[in-house]
Amino acid sequence: MLFDLQIDTIESWIRGRGFASVALQLPEGLKLRATELSDIIFKDTGAKVVILGYPCYGACDLFTDYRRYAEALVHFGHSPIPNLPQDDNVLYIEARANVEIEKSLKACIDRLPQRLGLLASVQYVHLLPKAKEILEASGRTVSIGKGDGRIFYPGQVLGCNCSSAVAVQDDVDGFLFLGEGDFHPLAAAFGLKKEVSILNPVTGEFRNVDDKRDRILRKRFAAICAAEKAQAYLVIVCGKIGQCRADAADAIEEKLRAAGKTVYRLVTDEITPAALIHYRVDAYVNTACPRIAMDDSVRYDRPMLTIPEAEIVLGLRTWDEYVFDSI
Repeated sequence: MLFDLQIDTIESWIRGRGFASVALQLPEGLKLRATELSDIIFKDTGAKVVILGYPCYGACDLFTDYRRYAEALVHFGHSPIPNLPQDDNVLYIEARANVEIEKSLKACIDRLPQRLGLLASVQYVHLLPKAKEILEASGRTVSIGKGDGRIFYPGQVLGCNCSSAVAVQDDVDGFLFLGEGDFHPLAAAFGLKKEVSILNPVTGEFRNVDDKRDRILRKRFAAICAAEKAQAYLVIVCGKIGQCRADAADAIEEKLRAAGKTVYRLVTDEITPAALIHYRVDAYVNTACPRIAMDDSVRYDRPMLTIPEAEIVLGLRTWDEYVFDSI
């Protein structure tokens, strides 16, 4: 199975805009295609190609400083984030998957609830209308929600945002996510009190994420408990365009100080154990992508909290009021 990298579209865009140079930004899973793409684009258009080696986990990682190296940017693997500033010299190539859904969907249809919400990552979001048609033919009621200003397509889920699911949660008994891996469907599983199942359109594998969600939530409870005695907090703000939440950082800093805590602010683009080890604090509050705290907490030697988790530590909400820190 190949992802459609729309080489003809890229080359027509470069020629039509008269770009003499272009930078390529690819997520980790597509970087093995970087040299191939560079060769083809240079051969066919004559444009100088620069491969960006920075980590890229989403459109929130859009490399806005590309003009230091090239006239234009081609960003692969993600859709635009509508509520962020748009740049005419940036082309998004979503890398849609070329795959049929009917056979694998019919194989698992009896395991799905009668009222169902459909979700997908951007590589499979084009399959949602066909999936809806198949499921409705089985007598089911199917909903595809429209997300907030961060979501480009109905039914699309980001690792930090499940608003497409929230929009229809009262109309469904569960959700089916079309895609690979756990990263995107876990956002919906964390953010909702509904069962979330996954169908991998490529392999036909069908499963749910309940066990993994529950394991992570137990770790989150442990992190909250570990932070209860913390006095000094490092509030982390990400400098990336799609993850910078300075206002949210201001708000949680005020709450921490009101509780008598010592607070420091750190601004960084990359949040890693090595980047934080030097700071003499008792706990971290991450205002960037919430998945850094939720998925990678075991990597850090001090509690790493999301904003709602810090509010639980401060007694401003209870564990029963736990919510996913959606951006």
